[in-house]
Amino acid sequence: MKASLPYKYITSVKNGKHYVVFDFKDKAGKRKRKWISTGLPEKCTKKALNEAVEEIVSDFADKWNNNQVTITVSRKADNDAEDAEKVVVNQELSSFFSEWLTAIKANSARTTFQCYKRNAERFMKFMGEHFPDVTLTDLNHTHVQSYLNHKMDEGVKGSTVKQYYLSLHSAFMWAVKMEILEQHPMDKMVMPRAERHEAVFYNEDELNELFRVFEGHKLELIVHIAAYYGLRRCEILGLKWDSIDFKKGTITIERKVVSDYDESGQAKLFVETRLKTNSTRRTLPLIPHIEEMLLKKQEMDEHYKKLGGKNYDTEFEGFVCCDPFGKLISPNTVTHDFHEVIKKHGLKMLRFHDLRHSCASLLLANDIPMKAIQEWLGHATFNITANLYSHLEYNAKVTSAETIARVLGGKKEAPAYTDEPVPKKSDSRKMKNDTIAESSQAAAV
Repeated sequence: MKASLPYKYITSVKNGKHYVVFDFKDKAGKRKRKWISTGLPEKCTKKALNEAVEEIVSDFADKWNNNQVTITVSRKADNDAEDAEKVVVNQELSSFFSEWLTAIKANSARTTFQCYKRNAERFMKFMGEHFPDVTLTDLNHTHVQSYLNHKMDEGVKGSTVKQYYLSLHSAFMWAVKMEILEQHPMDKMVMPRAERHEAVFYNEDELNELFRVFEGHKLELIVHIAAYYGLRRCEILGLKWDSIDFKKGTITIERKVVSDYDESGQAKLFVETRLKTNSTRRTLPLIPHIEEMLLKKQEMDEHYKKLGGKNYDTEFEGFVCCDPFGKLISPNTVTHDFHEVIKKHGLKMLRFHDLRHSCASLLLANDIPMKAIQEWLGHATFNITANLYSHLEYNAKVTSAETIARVLGGKKEAPAYTDEPVPKKSDSRKMKNDTIAESSQAAAV
């Protein structure tokens, strides 16, 4: 035992795992003991064990010095058939969420981490206003339910409230895993139901009008790639010239660009190779129209670089979506400028992300199988694609109606399905659906 501290600790092996065992006395002078798992098996390297022990001891010391350790008795027998006494950390919520966010940051995508962080801050703000004295061990499902109900009353969408629920559930699950909590405080709750999302999209004629109003605009190439490939905003901005193989005729999605704040609090663009899912990393055929635009853009970039000389920004050299000064176009600029242009020209309002839905709707209207569309868009599972776009399968519904009418009999053919707007076919030069359809089928193979 280490005798120089107000508590002592040793390492011990139990059930094939290494533990740090703390020994100390409570205010009444009664001896207490706390077992904390290192998470390491009995057979592990000495270096790994020492690092784990050092981290656990340091964490316990911080809680001890901040008077965050209280003691309760658990009448749960251990392997030696003796009553075990357990230390409960009476931690403030702000301290807990800070600890949780620090623990998960290394293994979370930047956007995922920021989402968790914002959701934790919202919950702490609510608790501070309505239940200021509640600590982590006091928290139960009624507090969380009150928070979610409050958000619903504010008019927050069910899908957003569901994200709040999942973030908090993940945090408290970590607390249980780390033995900070004995029981998950949300076990008695039911996940909020999210409303079904109806995708908004442009039909073929609307897309061609969109292309017309963006001619010569700095977002022109970005808008075309979004409509033809259905790529996410961050995926388009993450494209580099080495992602495009003009000889093989392929384009590979392997990076993303996100906006975040650096350590000094300044807004900054970050390039990440960790994508949303394994399916997100994909190689697609290079559509001739997009290839032509890319080659022109590459030529113009070289021209601007020579004109700019030393003043040309080279921080993001090699990226496709840079402006004439070499600066990478930011995600916020894409969202803002896209909205401003369509508003100025009186086009139907939709989000930039809805160009992804527009691409999917055109593929469906031209009889591309749902499985091929899943692979084209990079969805993790078939269910995601089916849930988003099943209501757009016009031809399948019309065929079903005609088939049942033919089998059961009837003088008239079944009427065409008209609940949803069917994209019209046009001969426009810019939106070559046959090319997209063929390319999507090739990607599925």
